[in-house]
Amino acid sequence: MTIKEVAERYHISQDTLRYYERMKMIPPVHRTPGSIRDYQAEDLRWVELAICMRSAGLPIEVMIDYLRLFQDGDATIPARLELLNEQMDVLRTQKTQLEATMERLAYKIQHYQDALKTGRLVWDKPVPSDSNSNPTE
Repeated sequence: MTIKEVAERYHISQDTLRYYERMKMIPPVHRTPGSIRDYQAEDLRWVELAICMRSAGLPIEVMIDYLRLFQDGDATIPARLELLNEQMDVLRTQKTQLEATMERLAYKIQHYQDALKTGRLVWDKPVPSDSNSNPTE
């Protein structure tokens, strides 16, 4: 696949694909005899991983470390597993924080919806996940 086809397939720019390769977030992409990028199935798996990890908020440095470990062979499997487990822990923490934020917003939305029906905004208890806040905020 050409870089244009890959960019269209994954809804990212060609510049992003070049950046991933330049920063060593993915291995060097296969090339034609004329040195044009020719993405193979293995290249696409790396692109998919890079997109997934970036979407999850994985720092570029971690992705670079992961690729380096992968290229160093199977002896690095424990280190790769540890790296991925650490990132999963980060995501779990972020998920917990996001859920708490969503709960707070749902509480506030419900009170505003009730106010539209009754003509009166009532804050009868603190906003969830933030018992120290002023309930009228």
